Amino acid sequence: MAKDMSKRTEYKNVTEVAGPLMVVEGISDVAFNEIAKIKLPNGEERLGQVLEAQTDRAVLQVFAGTRGLDTRDTSVQFTGEVMKFGVSEELLGRVFSGIGEPIDGSPDIIPEERRDINGDPINPSAREYPREFIQTGISTIDGMLTLVRGQKLPIFSASGLPHNDAAAQVARQSKVLGEEEEFAVVFCAMGITAEEANFFRRDFERTGALERSVLFLNLADDPTIERIIIPRMALTAAEYLAFEEGMQVLVILTDMTNYCEALREIAAAREEVPGRRGYPGYMYTDLASIYERAGRILNREGSITMIPILTMPDDDMTHPIPDLTGYITEGQLVFSRELHRKGIRPPLTPGPSLSRLMEEGIGGERTREDHSDVSNQLYAAYAEGLDLRDLVAVVGEEALSDRDKLYLVFADKFEDRFINQGEEENRSIEETLDLAWDLLTNIPKKDLKRIDEKWIDKYYPG
Repeated sequence: MAKDMSKRTEYKNVTEVAGPLMVVEGISDVAFNEIAKIKLPNGEERLGQVLEAQTDRAVLQVFAGTRGLDTRDTSVQFTGEVMKFGVSEELLGRVFSGIGEPIDGSPDIIPEERRDINGDPINPSAREYPREFIQTGISTIDGMLTLVRGQKLPIFSASGLPHNDAAAQVARQSKVLGEEEEFAVVFCAMGITAEEANFFRRDFERTGALERSVLFLNLADDPTIERIIIPRMALTAAEYLAFEEGMQVLVILTDMTNYCEALREIAAAREEVPGRRGYPGYMYTDLASIYERAGRILNREGSITMIPILTMPDDDMTHPIPDLTGYITEGQLVFSRELHRKGIRPPLTPGPSLSRLMEEGIGGERTREDHSDVSNQLYAAYAEGLDLRDLVAVVGEEALSDRDKLYLVFADKFEDRFINQGEEENRSIEETLDLAWDLLTNIPKKDLKRIDEKWIDKYYPG
């Protein structure tokens, strides 16, 4: 219960200001995560959050930064409440800042309730297993790395690759087939440039996707601490839309690398003992507290499906951020710099990519009966084509057999026609599978050993 605001104690014992943090001593009855109002010498007010609470000492993170604060004339009042975000169905079509304030020129929403942004991971005993297919309209995802309702499927990208374009395309096109429930997108961007923010807003407005979306935008020049708050606000909005309004919600978080850098910066300001590559030792737990808020709940209509996007430092999949993310989530979609150099968009490479829940979300009742076999055959044929490319680099194409040359041609056509796809091109799952069959005619029919004979008889072109 909140303290009586008229009886709040005003503390002026600020003893230290360091980076985004400030230390207040001589306090009492202060709790972890509690929100404080900070009054600057010039009368300006800022909000802060308690990171560390001791008997008579508290460490606060200041949301708008500590510029202008001093240890003599700055005062602090603790509100007795944690950070909350007002939620209602009016969230759809709105754009918010990193601290939950509207930045679209429209008035504040009238909330149905105010919720603690920290929320809770879904209780494992209350989880329902993800099974329903989500069609993104992107062939490589739908055909080979299927996204399932309630799944956590991150995109592992790298600096300079078009992951933002792919994220916008997924947000525009995604839908649950055969479901009457409403579909909504909660899009959360952390540490992006003003140009990127304008791109997302224009794209959502241009395509009409904004009507079913909620955008949270934190810019690169916004306070670092907002990057810790904003994904939790986005998930609070998603939980309300999913589990109170019964919507199918897709949450896109970009870029989780910026989030982790903010964690590291704050940990360094607190002089914590660093873990791997300077990141805090609790980063795994912190990431899990975000990712595990996605899923389905028994006897609830709605669901939260999550696509976190991260840029791998130095293109390194063993870096702590993608490494820990991979342990928590159910697969990964990996972007390839080599495909990007060839002009393939999106440069999503199937080899190191994986969707662990794919088999539960495909088949006759959900996509099409031949889906699993066709996907396996595409993987096998493309892998053989890539191996032969490496061989050609050593021995030359003249040393290859006629059969080998067919697989080389298949690999080229697979990249050019299946992976490569226009940003406005929205392929249905039937179009994706028909395209796959058309490509498989480029290799000998007798080599289709991963596809059941009855599907060959039924779907093989001609």
